Amino acid sequence: MTRTPLTKAVRYGAIMIAAGAGLNAGIAQAQDSKGDITLAYVEWSSEVASTNVVRAVLEEQGYNVKMSSLSAAAMWQAVAYGDADGMVAAWLPSTHEQYLKEVGDEVENLGPNLEGTKLGLVVPSYTDISSIGELDDKADVVNDEIVGIDPGAGLMNLTEKAIEEYSLGDAINLQSGSGATMTAALDSAIKNDEDIVVAGWTPHWMFARWDLKYLDDPKNAYGGAEHINTVVRQGLKDDMPEAYAILDNFEWTPDQMGEVMLMNQEEGSDPYENAKKWVDEHPDVVDEWVNGDS
Repeated sequence: MTRTPLTKAVRYGAIMIAAGAGLNAGIAQAQDSKGDITLAYVEWSSEVASTNVVRAVLEEQGYNVKMSSLSAAAMWQAVAYGDADGMVAAWLPSTHEQYLKEVGDEVENLGPNLEGTKLGLVVPSYTDISSIGELDDKADVVNDEIVGIDPGAGLMNLTEKAIEEYSLGDAINLQSGSGATMTAALDSAIKNDEDIVVAGWTPHWMFARWDLKYLDDPKNAYGGAEHINTVVRQGLKDDMPEAYAILDNFEWTPDQMGEVMLMNQEEGSDPYENAKKWVDEHPDVVDEWVNGDS
């Protein structure tokens, strides 16, 4: 078949129309978006839950949201340097105290988004140990070790402080790992009716799954009650006032966070999809974050 000049022209025109349609769609999509936001977080079950929920809410309001998983120190630095716009994962006043001291002038602390948190050493309820000080004489009961989480995490620093304050250095070792390896070790020990001590925190789904207890801390090595704060980069309020207001208004309870954390423990579940489901099922709570007083 011989191609005529007209046929070529028609084909060329069709290509240009398709290209133009694609370009227009891209422009329309860009115009629909209110902007790009990066949320930094640490891979703790509590922060995975909260960060995904905030992501879902911001996306509903028209923002493109990226989540960046980092160590605690890198998370604070990312917000301070503007590589991330904010985080809802700042444990204060004790756990992340050093990070706030280092970059406090470069970030804006919006205050607590969750009250009633706690850190300390955790054992199964059947373990015959009730206080941190008892570990000196009963270290062999827990295999001479405390199962910890990420090296360098604030909780690990506090646990090292506790070991020093209770003079446990000759009796017990602190093993680093991750939040996942800590709960895996706890799961294995409980299934075998074994004793174990882990560095833990509240809120955490493990307290809903197993019967656990904190060891008494009479020397207050872990400090008092903690809270989780929202922290954003300097200038976010001017750049994205609506997103800033949502982050400023974001506040929920340990029970609400616990609902999402338990959903995330279901086999094959997706934390992002679970967050969207929770947001859809709690419109009144979300409305307070989106439309409440900032």
